[in-house]
Amino acid sequence: MASKTYIVEHLDDELGPWSELEYVTIAKESHEAGAKFCLSSVPSSLVLPQSLQAVPGFTADGKSVEVLYAKDKSRVCLLDPSATEELSPEDGDKFDVFLFGGILGDDPPRDRTSELRKKGFEGRRLGPKQMTTDTAVRVTRIVAQEKTPLDKIKYIDYPELRINKNEKTEMPFRYVAGDKGQPIMPDGMVELIKKDSEKSFGDLF
Repeated sequence: MASKTYIVEHLDDELGPWSELEYVTIAKESHEAGAKFCLSSVPSSLVLPQSLQAVPGFTADGKSVEVLYAKDKSRVCLLDPSATEELSPEDGDKFDVFLFGGILGDDPPRDRTSELRKKGFEGRRLGPKQMTTDTAVRVTRIVAQEKTPLDKIKYIDYPELRINKNEKTEMPFRYVAGDKGQPIMPDGMVELIKKDSEKSFGDLF
């Protein structure tokens, strides 16, 4: 079976600290799972952080997915919140490229995937709740590579993080539950959220 490739079509001219932590996590987990992680449509003006470039197996490309896979779109599965069919373990045999459009972790979600949908990629859904980008890739990998059905994965929805003694914040996303019942987040993410708790989520991406 061909090795899996996870692609995020990066639709922004910038890459904020939140996205950096998520992308580094995706790159490391993909490498550990024998898969590749690629950022496509990266503007030539965007200098990617060294923390990301240093991860084995990570690549960045200025071309769009439409160009990269122009000859064989059937290999590519678009993870699309508007798709009518849920991702299944069988899709791991059908597809070897899994495509994520821009920043999935927008709150409220913007339909950033619509541009890719129009390009004719076959879509699959990851359930009804909004996920961060690293969570969406993690769930896709668990389903496609580990052959675990979507509804058998343990999730934590909208976890509360304690910012300080008097303040908590609710994360408006679904996460995969870790071994100790904690939401799996990138290293450094909780600290970043605490540091930026005065800002809106939109400023973090």
